[in-house]
Amino acid sequence: MKNFKNSFKISGYVGFSEVRALTNKCVCRFSLSVAKFDKTTNERTSAYLNAEAWADKEESLEAFKTLAKGSIVTIEGSFKPEEWTDKNEQKNNRVVLVAKKFYPVEEIESAEEKE
Repeated sequence: MKNFKNSFKISGYVGFSEVRALTNKCVCRFSLSVAKFDKTTNERTSAYLNAEAWADKEESLEAFKTLAKGSIVTIEGSFKPEEWTDKNEQKNNRVVLVAKKFYPVEEIESAEEKE
């Protein structure tokens, strides 16, 4: 079997953001809104992705400020598949983006601003 890197880098708006404290670590679970604009139809399609970031308890307050609702961030990390069985014995699955790095989006000059 070939080896490959399970990684991503994506930017979007933070939707909800929730921090939970565990014994030694804190986790911030948040949604990230991403969109694509179709020039031919002039329509924008958006989707929310589930993401989480981990930090030591001492660092979490400062670290997770970047992940406040409405912030525009770039996150880098890996995909984590999750599976569970609900109360009706139905099997479910989803993919969560685990953010190893997260930071505010750097502004990029558009072609119009350069002229």
